[in-house]
Amino acid sequence: MELSNYFESTEGHGVLATADADGNVDAALYARPHVLEDGTVGLIMRERVSYHNVTANPKAAYLFLEKGPGYKGIRLYMTMLREETDPTLIAELRRRPHGSGSEPSGEEARLVIFQVDHTRPLTGGSI
Repeated sequence: MELSNYFESTEGHGVLATADADGNVDAALYARPHVLEDGTVGLIMRERVSYHNVTANPKAAYLFLEKGPGYKGIRLYMTMLREETDPTLIAELRRRPHGSGSEPSGEEARLVIFQVDHTRPLTGGSI
């Protein structure tokens, strides 16, 4: 599956699952990931639980439920590679305008880049 075309053309809802260094899990709603030219995916994150978890434990899973009847979608199993803090790059990637263009105090946005280790359909599929 071509992830770039899929995420640009498919509407739905995403959930990012992360765990901290001690294995305490968290799940949060996230927009569709940005598929970069090298095949990695990026999520725009603020310094909240999910961000702190992936900096302590780089493994994460992203579940995307397609809009419409039934249960169609994809799961991405990922490893964090790096982060970018360039506000110009982040502004270019945003799919929706973001307020006045500045982040709330103390909540600088970061583009967190992940390697996709494995994909599975939303339901079923082998491990």
